[in-house]
Amino acid sequence: MPIELTIPSVGESITEVQIAEWLKADGDTVKKDENVAVIDSEKTTFELPAPEDGRLKILRQVGETIKVGDSVGQIETNGEPGKADAAGKKRKEAEAPAPPKKEAAKPAPEKPKAETRTADKPVEKAAVSTAAPASKPASLAGREQEVVPMTMLRKTAAKRLAEAKQQMAMLTTFNEADMSGVQALRAAYQENFEKRYQVKLGFMSFFVKAVIDGLKQFPQLNAEIRDSDIVYHNYFDIGVAIASDRGLVVPVLRNAERMSFAEVEKAIGDFSKRSREGKLKPDELVGGTFTITNGGVFGSLLSTPIINPPQTGILGMHSIQERPIAVNGQVVIRPMMYLALTYDHRLVDGREAVMFLRRIKETIENPSRMLVEV
Repeated sequence: MPIELTIPSVGESITEVQIAEWLKADGDTVKKDENVAVIDSEKTTFELPAPEDGRLKILRQVGETIKVGDSVGQIETNGEPGKADAAGKKRKEAEAPAPPKKEAAKPAPEKPKAETRTADKPVEKAAVSTAAPASKPASLAGREQEVVPMTMLRKTAAKRLAEAKQQMAMLTTFNEADMSGVQALRAAYQENFEKRYQVKLGFMSFFVKAVIDGLKQFPQLNAEIRDSDIVYHNYFDIGVAIASDRGLVVPVLRNAERMSFAEVEKAIGDFSKRSREGKLKPDELVGGTFTITNGGVFGSLLSTPIINPPQTGILGMHSIQERPIAVNGQVVIRPMMYLALTYDHRLVDGREAVMFLRRIKETIENPSRMLVEV
């Protein structure tokens, strides 16, 4: 008896999804809870498991848009329908009557010699007109093209980023931070931290804490414009941009001001793992009040990040490089990171933006201040 393979509800606002990939072929045997397909939605990508053991029958193809609740396949649980279908097909072919033999074509009568001279050119034209149409010219070597449909996630991201550029007055300000203090703390406590919490002490938790400290000082960057009103958030839901093979996602650390360093690192590690596995929930990707993105993990030295609307700010982290700087009149080599803050100038003035970024710089360069909040 076949069991329907349906698209589950993946969020209150999501009504349609798209089949990104079938992990199993039509007719394959699958186990209960084994993932058989990758599904794209406008907010996240997730994998679709088999509800029971059996043989998969695919009903909808890659690239098709499906409504939530609709069936994309079936799991046949009573034996191996693939083999039965093949046997039935062979039996039908054996029982089918043989097709009638075709009579040999009679040769065309030879034209009189008298007509040969006047028919030479028309015969040549007829031969050209009845030939198969010429094929399209082949691509030149090394200049082939491949057309791939955009995923729903990519379409949504493209739409939101374009809207942000069109609707906001975005401006970016820059600074740099000496990472010596953070590196020294990590070196001193990494081993004990990892033993106690089973997670490494990374850079992101320091920046999450520094951002929250800055947002408390400059609440305009933790606000949004809603129609003709300004909405100030008295909580700190920090989005952390994560890149995966299936696209960029921004899961949110809810009430990050209540989280410890270990809780932040564990949450980010969990987000990254589930992003790769396609298991992030849509509700985890909405509602942030500020975003942090780290292009430094890919080697970016400097960038101007785009705000995730309706937020009014985003912090860009970059690569750490040893550079010569002046300290107390002396040139020294220090591990430096460029920081970029993009803000919505409709709500945030340049003064607040520059002071906010300077506050983050000071906090990162003196990380002990995070403990006493000064």
